[in-house]
Formats: sequence, structure tokens, C-alpha cells
Amino acid sequence: MADTIDAVGRGRETELLLAALDGGTHIVLEGPPGTGKSTLLRAVAHSRSVGFHFVEGNAELTPARLVGHFDPARVLADGYVEEIFVDGPLVSALREGGLLYIEELNRVPEETLNVLITVMSEAELHVPRLGRVPAEPGFRMVAAMNPYDAVGTARISAALHDRTCRIAMGYQSAVDEETIVARRAPVTPDGWRTRAVELVRRTREHGDIRTGSSVRGAIDLARIAVSLGAARDRPSDDWHVGLDAATVSLSGRIKVIESSRRTPEQVVRELYEAVFGPEPSDDDGSGDDDASGGARARPARAAQG
Repeated sequence: MADTIDAVGRGRETELLLAALDGGTHIVLEGPPGTGKSTLLRAVAHSRSVGFHFVEGNAELTPARLVGHFDPARVLADGYVEEIFVDGPLVSALREGGLLYIEELNRVPEETLNVLITVMSEAELHVPRLGRVPAEPGFRMVAAMNPYDAVGTARISAALHDRTCRIAMGYQSAVDEETIVARRAPVTPDGWRTRAVELVRRTREHGDIRTGSSVRGAIDLARIAVSLGAARDRPSDDWHVGLDAATVSLSGRIKVIESSRRTPEQVVRELYEAVFGPEPSDDDGSGDDDASGGARARPARAAQG
């Protein structure tokens, strides 16, 4: 079945995830953003034709939002009867025997995590005034977390770790990332996409960068280069078009270390020149730089009359 799941560069992780699900375990997918965690799980759920219930983990995810609630307007008239209970994603997954996917697990409040611990231990949930909700066969919880993000996160308890298996997911290879960009971005000139992926991958290794960009940066770089080139009446692989597209796509994604005196824009330009070469001279038909360090937009060509 793993061969039928289309997750680029994730053959081993797919095999491990399927084996863990078949073994009846709950799983944590651990890795940086943009490594295909949710894509992989959606593909697995689709291949098995089971329900997929997505939950965004954050400080606002209370037990009531996860479990569900009684419709307040109808409680006054009918009382606490099962028919007016509005299922939350956890109860829906339990009833259907589906997959409950919790993104950013380490951002979920502790009181909400305690609800999950009980479900994982007992394969059932007791809801006040509703009663027992057993887990139908096939119910699994799969959570994802970014171990490198320390802002707004909390340490996951040993009790939760003890009830889950872990699959580490790093970045895919350069070839795989190029395949992803080719699928999700417009067509670009031969060789340009390869260099765009290389540029993004270099952000993960630069000494001034604490957190680099995922492949999403390369996808947006390609999309913006095509749109910006059309707006300027320039080819998408024009040096200045590419620099501005890279600045827009990557400067907000990378995190420069606190001790560095450089701006994200300066680091992006350094990496861009290392991959795409230095700025062409005026003799090559290039434009001038503006004061911000990016390329000045070229005026559109005059209409032929």
C-alpha cells in the first residue's frame, strides 16, 4: 500500500507510519515545518478511506473545543440529551474510527493534553452528561510537532511520550524538493528551479541563520518570479526579478540569530549572489539597485504603435 501513497521522498516514513497505525499505536511526527507531515497523513487517510479530523494546536484549544459541547440554545428546551450534543473533532474521530491529526502538539494546553492521554490509555472518552464514547476500530491519534520552535510552546509530558511512537521527519533531498516545486509552481526555465531549491537549502546551513526556510520558500520564489517577471515585462529568470522574488519569499521565513547584526534581506542577497552569480553590470542590461538593497523595478516596455 505504501507504493500507492504519493508523498514525495517519504517512502520510508510512509512505511513506518502504516506499520505503526496497523499496530494500533498513536504517533508523533516530529520535524521542522514544511517537511510534509500533514501531506503524508492526509495521503494515508485517503488511501485507507477513513475519516481525517484536523486540529490546529494552539493555546486556544480547550478541552471543550476538542471534545464538543451541548447546543446551549436547545439545552434550555430539551435538557442534556445526546441528540443536541455537537461533536468536536475528537468525538467525531472516536465515533468514526478515523484519524485525529493534531498539528503543533507542543502548543496545546496541558489540560487539553490530559484529555488525549485518557483516550490513548482507555480507548474511550467519558463526557459529562453525555456518557461513554468508545473508540471504534481504526481510531488513531497522530500529532505533529516542531522540536526547534521554542516560542509559545510547552514541554510534552512523559505520560504522553510513553503512549506514543515517534517518527522523525527531516528535510527531503534536493531532488525531491525540486520535484515538489515542479508540481506546485509554474513552469520556469531549465536549471532555474534547481538553483532556486539550492538557494532555499542554503538558508538551513548559513552561520547567521537560526532557522532556515522549508521547500515552501522555493515554491513561493518560483511563483513570484513568474508573476513579477510578467509585471515587469521581463523573463522570470531575470537576475533582478529573481532577487526581489527571493527577498519577498525568504526574508520573512528565515530567522537571523540574535548576535548577528545583519538583516534577513542582506543574508538573502548574499545567498542569492552565491547561487545565481553577482549582479550583472550595466553593460549586461541590468537595472540599478535601490536603497533597500533590492533591485529597482524596470519600467514596462512601451507599447508598439
